[in-house]
This record gives sequence, C-alpha cells and structure tokens, in this order.
Amino acid sequence: MATKKDFLKTKIEHVDIKIFNAIPIIEAYEKMSFSARDLARAAKIVDMMIKDKDCSIWLTLAGSTSAAGCMQIYVELAKAGIIDAIVATGASIVDMDFFEALGFTHYQGTPHVDDKQLRGLYIDRIYDMYIDEEELQHCDMTIKKIADGLEARPYSSREFIKEMGKYLVKNAKKKNSLVQTCYEHNVPIFCPAFSDSSAGFGLVKHQVECTEQKKQMVTLDSAKDFLELTKIKMSVGNTGLLMIGGGVPKNFAQDTVVCAEILGKEVPVHKYAVQITVADVRDGACSSSTLKEAASWGKVDTTYEQMVFSEATLSLPLLASYVYHKGNWKNRQKREFSKLFEKV
Repeated sequence: MATKKDFLKTKIEHVDIKIFNAIPIIEAYEKMSFSARDLARAAKIVDMMIKDKDCSIWLTLAGSTSAAGCMQIYVELAKAGIIDAIVATGASIVDMDFFEALGFTHYQGTPHVDDKQLRGLYIDRIYDMYIDEEELQHCDMTIKKIADGLEARPYSSREFIKEMGKYLVKNAKKKNSLVQTCYEHNVPIFCPAFSDSSAGFGLVKHQVECTEQKKQMVTLDSAKDFLELTKIKMSVGNTGLLMIGGGVPKNFAQDTVVCAEILGKEVPVHKYAVQITVADVRDGACSSSTLKEAASWGKVDTTYEQMVFSEATLSLPLLASYVYHKGNWKNRQKREFSKLFEKV
C-alpha cells in the first residue's frame, strides 16, 4: 500500500530564465509560421512595452503555472522592474507562492491515479502535481494569524497581500517569493477573487471567531480593489498587459479603462496586449474574450495585440527569457505603484 511519502517525493523545480538565452529561438520562430510566429510577435510586443518609457506593464495571472514551475519567472520579472502591477487569482498568490514561501512544496505526480486514495492520504491533485493538504491548512491558518493581527476594517486585496509580504520578511522559510519580492519592490498585487483560495478559509475562520467573541473583524472590499487599480490606470499614460490565462484577472485589468470613463476621466485604452491561453473562442468565452473582441468594449487597442494559443509552461519561459536577455529593462524606470496608496 502506497504511503504519503511515496507520492510526495519528487519536487517541482522552477525554471530560471536567467540561465538560458531564448533570443535565438524567438528570432528563429519569427521566420516560421503558426504558433511559433505568434509567440515571436508576442515576445517582440512585450519588449516594445519595456522600451516604451510612457508605458506601465501589468501582469495578469490565472491558472496553475506558478505551482507548475513558472513561479520564479514572475519573481524575476518583478525584480527587474519589467512588471509594475499584478492582477491574479487567489490560488496563484496564496496556495502556490505564499504556500512555498512558508517552506512547503509542490510535487510531481500523475493524473492517472486513484483520487480517492489521494483523498485518504490528504493529498490534493492539480492535474499532474500533488500538494499536501495538511500543509495547505497551515497556510490557511497563517492567513488567519495575519488577519488576527490587523486593525479590524475593510481591506482591498492589495492591502492584505502587502501585509502578507511584510509577514514574510520576518517569517519566510523560502526567500524570493513573489509576494515578498513585490512587497520589497513596491509592486502591488490585486486578487479580485481573493477568498477563492487558501486565504478564504483563513479569513472565514477569523470572522467566525470574531463573531463568537463579539469583536470587530477584517473584511475584504472588492470594489476598493477595482477603484485602486483604476486609480493606477488614471495616474499613468500608456499601459501594456501580459496575460497568462484569462478569467477574472484579465477582465478586471481591462475594465479599468471603462471604470475610469464612468468616473469621468478619459484614459487611453491599453496600448499593448499579449495573452497566452489554451481557451477556445467558439463558446463565446476564450477565458474572457479575444483581444480583438475586447477592443469593441473600449478596453484594448488592436495595433499591438497578440493571442498565443499555447500552454503557458511551454511558451512563457521562452518569452520571458527573450525580454530578460534583450536587456531593455535595465533602462526602465520602476513605477513602484504601491507608493500611490501610502498614507501621507
């Protein structure tokens, strides 16, 4: 009979874009066709964003690429000042990045397994990866601990994630996480559906205990998220979006243009947009529409947009290595948007 240790033995290792130079392969792809040429054009567009001194770059992040081996890519992009703001799913930030910062691990597995057996061992499966449920519950309770120590009031997800970064400065078992890196480099992270993650369990327990003890509690304000991200959009000129997956993070970032208009300020549509996704367009979704479709809503321009229909763990390391080794980020000014929300 297989034990828990039998399943949790081969760790996921995160790719390091600094140790290989993808410029030659991307330039070769540019002379090809199909998805290779799409990826090459997408890489060139992201490099254009970096060279555009009037452009701030936002990363939107959905799916499980952080756990699957791309976590360090996002860290390097933040460190280098290539991305200025992040909009992500709660799972990407909490269950994956913050989880590993606490010293825990994602493991290689297989989808061809008895999931009832995994449940009996308290192992959760993310396609062909495993995660220890007991360790994940420790992550839940760490979120509760952070909430217990905060002033009882409504918080945007950005504010709460900033507190997570502050916690990691003193308590991280693994340094160099995305949450801590963004905290230290003043890159705001927004999770519009923050409770749809390990954070949700911790915050629910915090609120239940506060109710039982007749105490005020920490709450999340998603409208405040929307306002804060829209304020960033209104404070800058051009913006570029690098979107991994789609869904809520993609739409949330795109909607800031419309929100600014509702607030009475005309802002330019997102000038650049690249999306890497495997979602289909024929059901009217494509993980929140194709980029050309988004233009009809007044969200993005279509001059510099590129859809890349690819599984992101295949294409993202090449794109990120390309722009990293091109080196144009070295001349780029960091925006440090978190400072916009500091109390005077």
